[in-house]
Amino acid sequence: MGAFARRSWRWLRVPFWVALGLGVGFLLPYTLILNKRVQDRFNDLVFAVPTRVYARPLELAPGVPMSPAALELELTFAGYTRDGAGKVPGTWTHSGSRYVISSRGYAGPDGGELPKRIRVTLGQGQVESVVDAGSGAPLEVAHLDPARIATVYGAQQEERRIVRLADVPPLLVTGLQAVEDRDFKHHIGLDFTAILRAAFANLRAGHTVQGGSTLTQQLVRNLFLDRSQNLVRKFNEALLSLLIEAHYSKDRILEAYINEVFLGQQGSQAVHGFAAGAEFYFGRRLEDLRPQEIALLVGMVKGPSYYDPRRFPERALARRNLVLKEFYDTGLLDANQVNAAQAAPLDIAPNAQLPHNRFPAFMDLVRAQITSDFDDETLSKGNLSIFTTLDPAAQLYAEQAVSTALKGLGKRGEKVQAAGVVTDADTGSVLAVVGSRTPGDTGFNRALDARRPIGSLVKPFVYLVALTDPSRWNLATLLDDSPIMLRQPNGTTWMPQNDDNQSHGQVPMVDALAHSWNLATIHLGLAVGVQRVKAFLESFGFTDINPSPSMLIGAVDLSPFQVAQLYQYLASDGHALPLLAVRGVVDGSGHTIKRYEVEGGKGEYQQAVRLVTWAMQQVAEYGTAHSLGSSSLSWLNAAGKTGTSNDMRDSWFAGFTGKHLAVFWMGRDDNKPTTLFGATGGLRAWQELFRRLPTRPLSASPGEGLEMAWINPTDGKRTQPGCEGARQFPVVAGSLPADTEGCFWQQIGNLFSGDGSTPAPATSTLP
Repeated sequence: MGAFARRSWRWLRVPFWVALGLGVGFLLPYTLILNKRVQDRFNDLVFAVPTRVYARPLELAPGVPMSPAALELELTFAGYTRDGAGKVPGTWTHSGSRYVISSRGYAGPDGGELPKRIRVTLGQGQVESVVDAGSGAPLEVAHLDPARIATVYGAQQEERRIVRLADVPPLLVTGLQAVEDRDFKHHIGLDFTAILRAAFANLRAGHTVQGGSTLTQQLVRNLFLDRSQNLVRKFNEALLSLLIEAHYSKDRILEAYINEVFLGQQGSQAVHGFAAGAEFYFGRRLEDLRPQEIALLVGMVKGPSYYDPRRFPERALARRNLVLKEFYDTGLLDANQVNAAQAAPLDIAPNAQLPHNRFPAFMDLVRAQITSDFDDETLSKGNLSIFTTLDPAAQLYAEQAVSTALKGLGKRGEKVQAAGVVTDADTGSVLAVVGSRTPGDTGFNRALDARRPIGSLVKPFVYLVALTDPSRWNLATLLDDSPIMLRQPNGTTWMPQNDDNQSHGQVPMVDALAHSWNLATIHLGLAVGVQRVKAFLESFGFTDINPSPSMLIGAVDLSPFQVAQLYQYLASDGHALPLLAVRGVVDGSGHTIKRYEVEGGKGEYQQAVRLVTWAMQQVAEYGTAHSLGSSSLSWLNAAGKTGTSNDMRDSWFAGFTGKHLAVFWMGRDDNKPTTLFGATGGLRAWQELFRRLPTRPLSASPGEGLEMAWINPTDGKRTQPGCEGARQFPVVAGSLPADTEGCFWQQIGNLFSGDGSTPAPATSTLP
């Protein structure tokens, strides 16, 4: 025996030392390198969860403005699907104006809400009642879980919803093993019995009919390898599988697989994991899937493109039913369950899709507001949830408003760009941002970054500064609308004009604002003080405010977002609220780590703000936005202001109701004239928005601290309602003497003044 060993060694020693050299010099270092790669990649997969960005939760409470169209849009966008009963979480149904909704619950910076089944009744443009669908008990308020609007990714655009194994439906866990790897719990990453069985089946068939890969090998392919077929790739696959099995438990491997498996494609966005697949194909959460839906997802593992249920429904149906049969063969379902599941249709949700970065203009604002608190790496890997203020209905309706308004302009609108901002009039929460005429455009964000001359949008603030001194100014005060000539510092002469090239003599302040007369505004601004108006604008954080008198009629460059910040002061009754797009940030454990809140103060110059608001309501009643007051939207009693820059390069409208503020801009990127006034551009988009968006009307009566008084505009004194030229104006309570001038003495005064009458306000046809 010893002699045989010595003779054999002479022949084997060279291959032995070569093999040993390869093992020590190549295979061992190579294995160590792969081992490090396995651990790094596997840990990244399990823990590197990108940040999710959510809209605001939908509040449903009696009195909240709501229409059936808006409610159904919100439900669809949040991934709710319509069925016949609305009993499964994430579903709804309705009969007439009564909706039954099964909410899914959520955890947010405000604490969140548990799932519940509610019945919501709509009527007269608002929510009439909310009750518990089971007990019939009335609910003061209910919230639907917010829609996911974006994901802050790293370099790869892969969509996953990370789920823990304990939260996965048991049928999916056992069914996946039954179909793909029945010996998963016992092999070492390679199943030699399955490999031999598959080789024999393929040899007998003459082509590949069966695979022998384990779930671990499939996971390795998704994580580490390309799709090439060669011996090196097969060797790497086997070695990596053994390493994973050596390091990690079966449950952790299975959890990684469930979150990693490739199940389809949405454009450039890969769909990874069963949870993402549940949303993409059924519009529901993984835990809410029925057996037939679980079977389809398990069956698609074999070939997501080949068995795509939207493109190839017959293939998908056959594959699903085959998987259901295997569920029966392995005892996971009984005969009745399988028969019922096989008889069910595919029920693929037609509009279901993965949340993607649908609103880039709004997301630009979100990033800008959280940059100081969270860096890029934290956002892309921190497993955070950002809860924003976005209102999906307001955002989608604002985009549609821009598209519809531009389309209505015909050829004039072909090269015109647009932007818009919508906020909550009470809180300053940013509900929508439109940065381009094209929804979803990721290019230049005009809402935030395009600083353009705002034209007459500045005028309400000139009047506001004056009205803070009620002993000197009120809305009945006569202003001089005569021509003016001012010498500029450079020696040139500035001779502004009204848009109609006319001067109108002595006009009540409210008419000057309603008709947007430049000359009267300049005279007022000079009397008040240009520096005072400039200081007021700069108090909002704006810089580079033009200090010349031309600033009084619009020589101020602001972005639509900055204009919204300015007008928010009026819409929120004199509260200088910062415009916020983020409500809070929650970590992966559901703990709030940052809350963004605004504490409103007592307000400033509120009586003056309320006077300006009432005057802006007259802009819509008989002024430059009279088309609003004469339209079907007159019930809103909206306060607004048109704006047009020199040579009609920019068209603006800013206006607010009792619930919403919206600012729209139209113009060309090359700064050429658009031939649009504020009333023929920005105002049209504003009207299109509020034809769809449920809102609340603004009160038509003056606010607290004001009283209505009959005044003779010729002398500013109280008069009787029946006197010639008498008009009713809101004034600061107590700011006018209580004595009333009789009609007789008014006529005597008019005889001596040579003024026989004071004309009623004329309806301007100017935009």
